[in-house]
Amino acid sequence: MRGHFDNPFEIYQPYPARIIRILPQIEDHKLFQIRFEKDEVAKSFRHKPGQFLMLSVIGTGEAPFSIASSPTRPETVEVCVRKIGRVTNALFALEPNSLIGIRGPYGNGFPVEEMEGNNLLLIAGGLGMAALRALLWYALDNRPKFKDITLMYGAKTPDEMLFKYELISLLDQPDINCLLTVDTDPEGRWPAHVGVVTDLFDYLGEIDPDNTYAAVCGPPVMYKFVLKKLLDRNFSKDRILMSLERRMRCGVGKCGHCRIGHKYTCLDGPIFTYWDVINLPEVI
Repeated sequence: MRGHFDNPFEIYQPYPARIIRILPQIEDHKLFQIRFEKDEVAKSFRHKPGQFLMLSVIGTGEAPFSIASSPTRPETVEVCVRKIGRVTNALFALEPNSLIGIRGPYGNGFPVEEMEGNNLLLIAGGLGMAALRALLWYALDNRPKFKDITLMYGAKTPDEMLFKYELISLLDQPDINCLLTVDTDPEGRWPAHVGVVTDLFDYLGEIDPDNTYAAVCGPPVMYKFVLKKLLDRNFSKDRILMSLERRMRCGVGKCGHCRIGHKYTCLDGPIFTYWDVINLPEVI
């Protein structure tokens, strides 16, 4: 799904949009809520969880960002931004009602139609929660379409957990098994688990790998250990989905910046099955 308007070529055109709200997250991270200037564009924008967009700051440049909002909540789009470079520094200097540009969405996204009728296991580490947030809320907003939903998310400390209060509100929600953990709890007030994210497998219980899709996103070091846990539980490689959003520049496979072997992250991904990348170890 690379187009979102009647004319597929329009995905290459930046559309003017306004920042309508800025929500601080952890240090140097903010969630930007954005709406297209024109109502017809806002109403016709469509994306899948897992896709990304190119956001441009006028006079500075553009950069790719995961779409952190679910398509079940239309007419606005959200991106979680880490202040790390020229474009993001310029974005952080903007205020609500500032004008920016958006083109996209790009990439393949999660195969949500195939995932329906199955259990979902979402596993995030660190900043990987930004990429999985859209899938999480898509599944919860379409709750009857899925069986058991489990979220496993780990951060270094409570202060480094993205969407902390939003996720804590899910701890007692009956329609999701929300497992949150931190490596350390300096203040001793963390209401959930303490330990690395793979420790949460001890609290997962029985799960049928033939009727479950696992979606994973996190730092590269996490994949080795999470993949081993999933394979030990007999998950097939085509039911392990990984969001690998990095190295992208143009978003449309022209610059070659995101090419890894014969794969282009912006075109073939950013969602890959373990089968897709098993012979491309440099990917993770």
